[in-house]
Parts: sequence; C-alpha cells; structure tokens
Amino acid sequence: MRLSICAVGRLRAGPERTLTDDYLARFDRTGRTLGLGPSAVVEVEDKKGGGVPAEAALLRKAVPAGARVVALDERGKTLSSLDFARLLARWRDDGVADAAFLIGGADGLDPALRAEADFGLSFGPMVWPHMLVRVMLAEQLYRAASILAGSPYHRA
Repeated sequence: MRLSICAVGRLRAGPERTLTDDYLARFDRTGRTLGLGPSAVVEVEDKKGGGVPAEAALLRKAVPAGARVVALDERGKTLSSLDFARLLARWRDDGVADAAFLIGGADGLDPALRAEADFGLSFGPMVWPHMLVRVMLAEQLYRAASILAGSPYHRA
C-alpha cells in the first residue's frame, strides 16, 4: 500500500525537513517487506490567496485516485501507536492500494474536505503547527511499520 502525505505549504530545509525525510526513509526500508510503501510527500500551495477552500481543492487533486483519505485534524480520532499500526495493516490486507494523509495549512482543513475523508486522525486535542505534524506523522508511520515487523523500536 502506497502512502502519500499531501500537505499545504513547502517544507524548507531545516530540522523538520531532516526529521521527516529520515523517518520516511526508515518507513520505506522497514515497510517494503510488509507491503507498505513507498511513501511520498506532495506539497501544495495556494499562490492566489483563496484560503482554506482553495487549499482543499489543491489537496483533492493531490490525492491518488481511489486512495483511502485520512484527514489530520484535532477533531479526529486519537489512536495508540499499536492501533494505528493495526489500521494500516487492515487497509493493506483489505487490498487498499493507496492511502493519503491530508495536512492543512495554518488555518487547518476545509470542513467539507474533512467530511469527505474516510478517517479523521488526531494527535490529541492540542493544535500542532502543520510543519510539526508532518514530522509526527512520518515518525508514527515508521513506528507502525516497526510494530508490524516486530522490531524493538516500539517498546510498549
């Protein structure tokens, strides 16, 4: 199952980019034998200033056809790392070819786009900077692959 992180904004060189790239590379290596990956990051940017609705249109275009869509939003469901790993494994085992994780910009995701998503995922009730959410998601993808591979990375 291929995974896409579809995000508003460009992640410049710096610690967030370094961490995201590192965790996604680890995910790709670990997930390959598990039928997970490769991963890709698709960045969109509303250069015309249309706000959240314009960002939503760009995110919709970034989602692979037929993908399972996950909206990252504080109103979504909180999962343990183990439950997140199980969710990915279930989708993979059900034959889902693509999953797309949507990360909004500074003003979040358009409510209509959130409603269209197959799943809402939250990293807790706090609001996180959208650039940090990428790092957190990349790490959780790697952790999920590690859990499914039986690696000692996840010590629960």
